[in-house]
Amino acid sequence: MLSRSLATVSKRTTVLRSIPKKIFSCNGGLTTSTNDTLLATTKHVPFMLHTQPRMQLSSVAAMNNEKATKVVETATTTATTTAISKFVPTAERKYEFFQNVDLTPEGIAILRFDNPAKKVNTISFKLKDEAEKLWNSEIHNNGDVKGVVFISGKPDGFIAGADIFDIQSMENKEEVIPLIESATNFFQHLKSKGVPLVCAINGPALGGGLEWALWCDYRICTDSRKTKMGLPEVKLGLLPGFGGTQNLHKLVGLQKAMDMMLTGKDIRPKQAKRMGLVDLVVAPQSLEQVAIESAKNLANGSLKKSKGKKKSLQDKLVEDTSIGRHFMWQTIDKMVQKNTNGNYPSPLAIIDCVKYGIEHPKGDEKFKFERERFAKLAATSESEALIGIFDGMTKMKKHSYGEVAHPVNTVAVLGSGLMGSGIAQVTAEKGYEVLLKDRDDASVARGLSYVDENWGKKLKRKHMSKFQYNINSSNIVPLTDEMDSWKTHFGKADMIIEAVFEDIDLKRKIVSEMEGVTPDHCIFATNTSAIPIADIAEGAKRPEQIIGMHYFSPVPSMPLLEIIPHESTSDSTKAAAFEVGLKQGKTCIEVKDVPGFYVNRCLGPFLVEVSALIRDGVGLEELDTAAKNFGMPVGPIDLADNVGIDVVSKVSNYLSNADLGDRMSGGDVTLMEKMIQKGWLGKKANQGFYTYEGKKKTISPEVQAYVNAFKQTDLHLQEEEIQNRLICRFVNEAAKCLEDEIIKDPVVGDIGLVFGTGFAPFRGGPFRYLDTYGVDKYVGMMNGFAEKYGPQFEPCQLLKDYAVSGKKFH
Repeated sequence: MLSRSLATVSKRTTVLRSIPKKIFSCNGGLTTSTNDTLLATTKHVPFMLHTQPRMQLSSVAAMNNEKATKVVETATTTATTTAISKFVPTAERKYEFFQNVDLTPEGIAILRFDNPAKKVNTISFKLKDEAEKLWNSEIHNNGDVKGVVFISGKPDGFIAGADIFDIQSMENKEEVIPLIESATNFFQHLKSKGVPLVCAINGPALGGGLEWALWCDYRICTDSRKTKMGLPEVKLGLLPGFGGTQNLHKLVGLQKAMDMMLTGKDIRPKQAKRMGLVDLVVAPQSLEQVAIESAKNLANGSLKKSKGKKKSLQDKLVEDTSIGRHFMWQTIDKMVQKNTNGNYPSPLAIIDCVKYGIEHPKGDEKFKFERERFAKLAATSESEALIGIFDGMTKMKKHSYGEVAHPVNTVAVLGSGLMGSGIAQVTAEKGYEVLLKDRDDASVARGLSYVDENWGKKLKRKHMSKFQYNINSSNIVPLTDEMDSWKTHFGKADMIIEAVFEDIDLKRKIVSEMEGVTPDHCIFATNTSAIPIADIAEGAKRPEQIIGMHYFSPVPSMPLLEIIPHESTSDSTKAAAFEVGLKQGKTCIEVKDVPGFYVNRCLGPFLVEVSALIRDGVGLEELDTAAKNFGMPVGPIDLADNVGIDVVSKVSNYLSNADLGDRMSGGDVTLMEKMIQKGWLGKKANQGFYTYEGKKKTISPEVQAYVNAFKQTDLHLQEEEIQNRLICRFVNEAAKCLEDEIIKDPVVGDIGLVFGTGFAPFRGGPFRYLDTYGVDKYVGMMNGFAEKYGPQFEPCQLLKDYAVSGKKFH
């Protein structure tokens, strides 16, 4: 059935898929490093379809797994913070955002970031004001202070980033300019004290947190798995605004700095030390003492301040000569354009800031340029859209169903195909005991091989330690129908997740069988992509413990999880599904129990329109280009080939017979049925709409003749009309889902389609796109299409109502 998208933000979340890490390799050629995308904007199949787990294909270019389960992580915190009572200073706690200052006998002042009202420390302009007050009253004019250590009072986090609420709350974004200026002046004021500043990092130091560290003279981080550093502002359509574009490259070099800022990637401790981002890596237990000793030694001259990583001759030629930089910038510009298609302004602004700083190294003009560009980016619709997505992801981390009735420790996965093995992988990685069961040894072995191959890639890329690999591997218990012991193992299962063939009778049989061998508290979750959950629960002994958990393929990379309760599902079961999904690293959205649920339901009319456009004379490559130019990761023809023509055909037919009525009309899905008869099954058969020979992709004369015979006319459509016809079928169905309460609000709708289909992230999802475009204008366009092409373009009543009232979705 229809499902499975490959996006990626996606841990997971940047506007660039790749950017030169080392612009010139040793032999003079170009190399690039592939990085995660926050929202998978480029070169990834945006959604995957399936009928049976063993028939599925992974994407044409699977997302890097490093942050796939962490797509929501950025350098900022959500604007939706709970109001707290006004802070009142006491002798025991003088400051709201800092613990009281400690001064060692050697004169080292220890400043501990610690906001007790939040789980993580974040930088806000309010924190800056308090830091300035603290500094001036206790440090700046205190002759006893010989050095300063900045450290966190929280056990597992330094500073997670800047509080995005400071920016969101400003209607006129130019108001941020003097505030950033005051922050930059404060950092320069710190340095004017003339004592060594040491930054001690344990846990995340992201965005403004890392920028604070960059102003220091010496940086030390721990080797904790939770420690990571980065400047991910690009993922929100912004740039590092506290001097990051000017200070980073002085430490790590231009090429590595651009790689960090243009991808928003995380840097782990060992890599940070190699590249010169930090000076020392120590155990968490030693961090504070080593930082104090380092500050003391810097003060007495026995330790030298950081001067940045010594450059190789090759890097000097690239970064420190005008001709070298010319070719470097040329290469970066081409890469940015290739991977963003000009849809994201922040990468270009980052490049401009770095260039300006190099050309104006003295004085504060470079910081002025940086903050002004920051304000311009903050006012863009792209930044608003990306921040909206981030905010939505944060909201999706919570549910209102209370506590689970029984803790989930053991998860049984039925089916070891691509979906089942992917579910087993992400579940085992999070510490659950996983019982992976299939019919025979060969089937289970294929599933285990898939998981082991994925973990092997992580090992090779040093994204996983050998120790963690061994732990993860030991968490999976392979079982088969042929083993007498499988029922004993299932006797301790707390949750079953089935990922078997899309057959209602088979699923009901499995429910009955599982209820006979599992404990009374065990929850049964089905990974069906379209069969109503109530139908699967029919006749069950414990229907209140049955729920849909619809994953997207490939599971280790895809951040979205649709959770589908039926009318009898208990709150405890819903809570358990959310908690398991969240622990797996998924962004969970709750969806009503209807055919196709939400994501697949929106894809149905889109797929039908593809056949309609081909019938109306639009070329295959023209279709793909139009979709990509709109901002989709890949075009629909490329998608169909990579997913499988047989799978797409079955999906289209299924939804055509569902309850969508005219909204699934207007096309002719027999286009793909005849292709199946010819054996043109897509990339897996090396022949679909495209012919595949190695990395080469062409349209054969035979396919072109077939498509030409399918055409009924040639309307000579312009790209804008092609895009609007495709996308409005998508958007209208999303609005219809909101109207029918299939989704609870526009935020869920935006998150679902961005992470489930790759809907252009810089547009913010279908509902934010409607707000930007204008609902009245959009309804007018659809009405025009309805008159010209038929009732499939009739806008839903909710859109008509919003058009009349002038309401917005956000």
